[in-house]
Amino acid sequence: MRRLLILAFCAAGAGCAGGSSPDGGVANYDALAKARADCVARGEELSLIPGGDPQVISDFSCKRK
Repeated sequence: MRRLLILAFCAAGAGCAGGSSPDGGVANYDALAKARADCVARGEELSLIPGGDPQVISDFSCKRK
């Protein structure tokens, strides 16, 4: 019974881990526009990390110009 409770608790936590982004982490137009605006506001530019997947928003980062 204890193992089942631990497993259920871990599964519930894992389900919430990716929930911080309303679009599920997909690099769609709106997500990229917001990320780009955030970078520009800091005087940087949005770019894809080396080896990154262009369909995943977390594979983009702000870089100094």
